[in-house]
Amino acid sequence: MANKYIYKSETRGHANHGWLDTYHSFSFASYFDPERIQFGALRVLNDDTIAAGTGFGRHPHENMEIVSIPLSGVLEHKDSMGNVQIIKEGDIQVMSAGTGIFHSEFNGSKDKEGKFLQIWVLPDKINVTPRYDQITLNPADRINQLQQIVSPNPDDEGVWIYQNAWFFMGRFDKGKQIDYRLKSKDNGLFCFVLEGKFNIDGDLLDRRDGVEIRDTDSVSIKSESNDSEILLMDVPLNFIIKD
Repeated sequence: MANKYIYKSETRGHANHGWLDTYHSFSFASYFDPERIQFGALRVLNDDTIAAGTGFGRHPHENMEIVSIPLSGVLEHKDSMGNVQIIKEGDIQVMSAGTGIFHSEFNGSKDKEGKFLQIWVLPDKINVTPRYDQITLNPADRINQLQQIVSPNPDDEGVWIYQNAWFFMGRFDKGKQIDYRLKSKDNGLFCFVLEGKFNIDGDLLDRRDGVEIRDTDSVSIKSESNDSEILLMDVPLNFIIKD
């Protein structure tokens, strides 16, 4: 039987800084829960709302795979590699911080808030040359099916990272059911409900609820409302970091 642990939306860490309203599924900044440090290689899942005209000033990262998924609004990205980009809903952004990178993210709108998911994955290889990538996917390709957005393979759909991890997004009509098979016996699955309701292996999850699932090779996912959206993160639970 699968081993599951549910993260109800209201039990996440929360901080409202005025310009930033953020929820943390895992311990982050001033939020600490010894039971919620990470899920295998998945270290950070932040649900961020950024006020108009504000954002994260220039700050450093190293040896982390950072995936950003805009949910609404536009973000202006700048980094020490010289990248200056706009990311918006439908885009997927990735940074391999490697030996070190500085970057900033600002809400590009003067009158509308921006929402995005900030996800950190521990890499399987450290001190790589920093790397930036950004793609635009067609949201229609995730209607009643899963659309791959992250993988370990540069030739696959989506962006790639230095880790044996796969991310998928899907939007489903009520009653639609899929069975997801994990990519590796060494991986677990973290499901995060973006909108609507899902029955995941017998447990009902609402908007912004999450669940970590271990010790299984397949997970049943059924939409319990129209336009339900979900993010799946298939990540290693135990792994070796290489120099």
